[in-house]
Amino acid sequence: METHSSGLSRKRKRKELNGQMKEADRVRKAQRKTLVKHEKPSCHLVLSAREPAPFSDELVGAGLPYDRVSLEEAQLGTPEDRPVRVYADGIFDMFHSGHARALMQAKCLFPNTYLIVGVCSDDLTHEFKGFTVMDENERYDAVSHCRYVDEVVRNAPWTLTHEFLAEHRIDFVAHDDIPYISAGSDDVYRHIKEAGMFAPTQRTEGISTSDIITRIVRDYDVYARRNLQRGYTAKELNVSFINEKKYHLQERVDMVKQKVRDVEEKSKEFVQKVEEKGIDLIQKWEEKSREFIGNFLEMFGPDGALKHMLKEGKGRMLQAISPRQSPSSSPTREERSPSPTFRLPFFSRTSSPFTSPPAHHSSTNGISQDEED
Repeated sequence: METHSSGLSRKRKRKELNGQMKEADRVRKAQRKTLVKHEKPSCHLVLSAREPAPFSDELVGAGLPYDRVSLEEAQLGTPEDRPVRVYADGIFDMFHSGHARALMQAKCLFPNTYLIVGVCSDDLTHEFKGFTVMDENERYDAVSHCRYVDEVVRNAPWTLTHEFLAEHRIDFVAHDDIPYISAGSDDVYRHIKEAGMFAPTQRTEGISTSDIITRIVRDYDVYARRNLQRGYTAKELNVSFINEKKYHLQERVDMVKQKVRDVEEKSKEFVQKVEEKGIDLIQKWEEKSREFIGNFLEMFGPDGALKHMLKEGKGRMLQAISPRQSPSSSPTREERSPSPTFRLPFFSRTSSPFTSPPAHHSSTNGISQDEED
């Protein structure tokens, strides 16, 4: 119900917008009807054009004399007030770059060109070529906004007559030179070529209205699903009830697939981050291991610090336990320092308990030591 209402509101908005644009065009064209259109030079393209090309039935001055310009005069260059009037016609359905390039070539055929573009109506197109995607008013408007176009002829004839050429004072007709088989003729431009009024252009390969329609038909399901998501109803898209449910189911399946892909992407990113972290840790471990091995060899290797320390300690130990070399001459008894004597307080100064008294000791005064004590 919400989708249906949003689709109706979107359609209503489009109608209102188209109505506003048509009203603005009507006012603009009504104002322009009072002005006389001045023919402007061609190949000097004015890129800052502010208005679309006018329609031929809105211009004043249709009764001017018709004096054709020869091919030599057109190639040499005509005066500014008399540009070469070149006519190009077509269906211009789903206006694309191939159309614009063809009109650009027609615009630049001569140094001073006024380009008139004829657009066929829906009735003629449906009769001689087939059904169109855009209606005639949309195709008229699309061509009028091309910067190479100076004037647009609405409801252009399928086959050009002398009266039509004279009415629009056409000097040359521009189209690709491939024979255009239509309306019971093997080439609808044959009489134009025989009259020397045909100016050939080149087609742009790889782009055409038929190619664009083929792409849409080929990917119809994709575009139908996309427009259903944007709020268009199945009735507007001419989609049956069963196909509508099928498209909604496909949309849900695609959403699930997208979620699975997102999870896979996140898993890949996680695995990649883990691998990068693991590689970083391995590199750091290798650096630390090399540093550890280097320090170990520096300490315990054949020429390490430990060996030098052991050599130093061994030298000091040998020096400590080895006897000193005796001197060459021993000191005399007098030179030797007296050895200290150990005395106890209970004994005399000169006697020691560990020494025996002398047998006889005399003094100068005749008193023995015992007596003196």
